Amino acid sequence: MTPRFLALIIFFSSPFLIGKDLKVTLEKDLDALMPKVIAWRHNIHQYPELSNREYKTAKKVAEHLRSLDIPIETNIAYTGVVGIIEGAQPGPTVALRADMDALPVTEQTGLPYASKQRAKYLGQDVGVMHACGHDAHVAILMGVAEFLARNKKHMKGKVMLIFQPAEEGPPEGENGGAKMMLEEGIFDRYQPDVIFGLHVGNFEHGQIQVSRGPAMAAASAYRITIEGQQAHGSRPWLSIDPIMATAQLIEALNTVVSRRINIINNPAVISVGTVKAGTRNNIIPDKSEIMGTIRTFDPLLRAEIYDEIRQIGRGIAEGTGANVEVEFDVGGFYPVTFNNEALVDEYSRSLKAASGNNFLIAKNPRTGAEDFSYFSQQVPGIYFRLGVNKPGVEKQADNHSPFFTVDDNALDEGLKAMIYLALDYAEDH
Repeated sequence: MTPRFLALIIFFSSPFLIGKDLKVTLEKDLDALMPKVIAWRHNIHQYPELSNREYKTAKKVAEHLRSLDIPIETNIAYTGVVGIIEGAQPGPTVALRADMDALPVTEQTGLPYASKQRAKYLGQDVGVMHACGHDAHVAILMGVAEFLARNKKHMKGKVMLIFQPAEEGPPEGENGGAKMMLEEGIFDRYQPDVIFGLHVGNFEHGQIQVSRGPAMAAASAYRITIEGQQAHGSRPWLSIDPIMATAQLIEALNTVVSRRINIINNPAVISVGTVKAGTRNNIIPDKSEIMGTIRTFDPLLRAEIYDEIRQIGRGIAEGTGANVEVEFDVGGFYPVTFNNEALVDEYSRSLKAASGNNFLIAKNPRTGAEDFSYFSQQVPGIYFRLGVNKPGVEKQADNHSPFFTVDDNALDEGLKAMIYLALDYAEDH
């Protein structure tokens, strides 16, 4: 046998070459893998948990990873789980992230596996629902873990699996989410070279969308507390009415974006999400509170908005005699989610292939926000979206709605996309 012939045998039988064929293996394995992914999602959907309280979900994830002989670390940022799959060949470390928490929303989908869970949130008894699709994110990454763990002898490099708590924001007074996971050193310990994440949304079935550069807005929660003077509802002249002041505040807040700042080149959003005041119909209360969200892409514009809201608060206080306290970044702050442009340019091919070319480069950033932004500030990243409407349905209930649903048959494109990105990046580096 000649040395040249021997070299060819070694080359064509090596794990290096077999690694390129993992996509073919995945196609063969999908029929057996996807029913598991769907069953995991239904179970997680039926038993959702609020931020920093994802105990059962984290336990389910940890048990699954252990069953695959994946080394794991648990109790990161309260309930976070990290697993490391090490391939047989040298290569980079690719991080894949899924968020685990649900929302204080009472489900109204009527699904057989609909959530009936309840919890305390901001002092209220609330329903709990995976109204943002995080159940799909977790189930997809569990499927990714199973496929890669069973094929790691053909892999290059390492895959870091991040199951993250509290993406929707930790309870007030607690730390949490991606920021806390980083503070607890997960990137220092595992040193990923790149990170990828996905989010399901209400658009075309199986379509994958991605933006170059700024993809999602920075987000801040604000709270305005109005303290007045209580009186009987029949004698309002004896009161300093915080409800009247609150009404004026809300009306004035709606003029900040529409009338007070220039948003031609930098979009911005100010919304009011909660209004709390009073206990009885014939009592003018002594206190009210509003909370809402601010979305921006420019830190200078955000600072201008903060100043405008403070100015409005001072004006309402002077005009009504109430005491008005304005707070920003209540419960934390999310930076702009930025997609590395070079990565998007290079690995759009992976997303196209995974979606069967049902792929779109989105031209405009979204005013939604994501704490994936903390991860992609540390290493280059791509955060992409997966359409989970039923086939032929153009529009359905949006994320955070009590009617939001996920079509299970769209999840295989998400699983393939995460695996293709990991394999292709490892192959190229």
